[in-house]
Amino acid sequence: MTRVQNRRARARGGELDDCLRACAVHSGKLVGSIDRRRIDLSEQLRKLLVVWGTTPAATAPAPASGATALLKRAVKGSAAAPSGGIAPELLDALLAVANQALKCGYDDELNLALVISDTVLAHRKNSRAGWRLRARLLEALGEETEAQEAYERYLGLTDEDGFGVTAKIAGLKVAADRERQLLELLKRQVPGAEAFARGNPTEIWAEGLTAHALGDWAAAEPRMVGALLALADDGAPVADRQDLLSQYLDLRVTVDSDVTALTEVLALYAEQRRSRMRGPVADPSIGGVKWISLGEFRNRIAGKSVCLIANSGRVGASSMGAEIDAYDIVVRFNSYKIDPKHTGSRTDIHATIHKHGFNWEKPVDTRLVFGGISGDWKWSLRNRLVPGAQTHLGDESLRWPVRNIGRLSSDQWSGIPTTGFNMLFLLDFLDVSPTLDLIGFDFYESGAYRVQEAMKLAITSVHEYTSEKAWVMERAQSVTDMRISLR
Repeated sequence: MTRVQNRRARARGGELDDCLRACAVHSGKLVGSIDRRRIDLSEQLRKLLVVWGTTPAATAPAPASGATALLKRAVKGSAAAPSGGIAPELLDALLAVANQALKCGYDDELNLALVISDTVLAHRKNSRAGWRLRARLLEALGEETEAQEAYERYLGLTDEDGFGVTAKIAGLKVAADRERQLLELLKRQVPGAEAFARGNPTEIWAEGLTAHALGDWAAAEPRMVGALLALADDGAPVADRQDLLSQYLDLRVTVDSDVTALTEVLALYAEQRRSRMRGPVADPSIGGVKWISLGEFRNRIAGKSVCLIANSGRVGASSMGAEIDAYDIVVRFNSYKIDPKHTGSRTDIHATIHKHGFNWEKPVDTRLVFGGISGDWKWSLRNRLVPGAQTHLGDESLRWPVRNIGRLSSDQWSGIPTTGFNMLFLLDFLDVSPTLDLIGFDFYESGAYRVQEAMKLAITSVHEYTSEKAWVMERAQSVTDMRISLR
C-alpha cells in the first residue's frame, strides 16, 4: 500500500460533505497558531467559510448551528452549482485552501489537501487546477510515478503550459533514471550490499550506523547500501530515499580514498537532485541568447515610440490592433493574449515576473524577466527560458527596476511593484522615448484579459495598485479612455 493509499485510508475524500467537515474541523485546530504558513491557511479557510456562508441556502433558517452545519447547508442547496456538484466559487475557495495547505507541508495539512484533491476530482474530473494540485501533492508525498501521471492529465487538459509542467515531468523521469543508475553503480562498488537488501531497511540502516560509530566502515557500508536498495525495492517515498542517500554519501566522503569511484557516484547523485528541482536544461547557453545590460537596453529603445499594452478587458474589446502595431516598440506583460483586431499582433518586448512561465515560448526580440530575489530569479531563468524564443535577454542590472534602479526601498514603496509598473518605471527612468503610451490601463476596472490558463489567477493584494495609478497620473501628459501618454 502506497503512502497516499495509507493517507486515504485514514481520511477518505470524494464526498463533499466530508470535505467540508474536514475543512471546518481543521479551521478550529489552527486557532492560536504562530506558524506563518498556518496563519495564511487559516485565512484561506476563513474565506472559504465566507463563500459558503453567503450562498442563498446558507442564509436560510435551519435548526442546526455551528460552522460545520453552516457549510453543509450552503453546499446542499447551492443553486449555482453545475452538474458536477461544486459551484465555481466553492471550487476556487477549496483549491485556495488546498494550495496553502500544500505550502505548509505538515502531515495534517497534506491530509487536508488530499481530501480536497479527491473531492475536487470526484466532482470535476476534468479540472485542470484539480489535476495540477493532485500532481504537486503526490510529488510532495514522494509518489513520483503517480505525480507524473497526474501532471500528464493536467497537460492533456490545457494548451498553455504556463507552469512549466512539461519540464517538471521530464525532470522527474530523468531523476528516476539517474537514481536507478546510481543504485546499480553502488551495487557494483559494494558487492556485499545485496545480501542486506532483503531485510528491514530501518533495522539494517541502524546496524550500519552502529558499525560506523565503532570505526568499522567495511561492515557499515554494505548495510547502508543494502538499506538503500531495500527502500527502492519497497517503493519508499523519494524524500526518505534521498535523506538516507545523502547521509550515506556524507559519511563515504570522509573515508573513501578512491577518488574516481566517489566522483562517479557524486556526479549521478547531483544530476538526479538537479533534475528533480528544475528539469533538464536542453541548451545551457539558452539558444545563443544575447544578454543585454541597462545601458544596452537604453540604446536599443532610444528615439523609438513605445506602447505598453495592458492585459485588460478594455484592450480585448478596443479594435485598436492596427494603431498598436504602428508603434516602433510594443511591450506586453506576463500572460498576455493576442487578438490582432483588438490587441495588435506584434510583441517586441515581453516583460514578465519570474514566478510564472506564460508566453515564454512566444518568439520576441527582447524578454525582460523581473524578480526581487536574485537566486529565485536565476532559478527561473534556468527553468523557464525556452531556447531560441528570444534574441535579447535582460541581465541582472534589469532584474528589479523599481528597487535596484530607482532605489525605492520598502519604506518608500511598501507594496511589491507589479510587472507593468517595473517596466513603466524603467522606461520613464531612461527617458529616451519620444512617445511613451499606456494602452488600456484601467488598473483592472474592466477585468483581466489573459491566456485562458491564467484567467483563474487571483489579482493579488501584495501590489500597490492605487499608488501605481497615482504615480502614472502624476506624470500623464494626456489621458483618454484608452490611452495614457507620458511623453
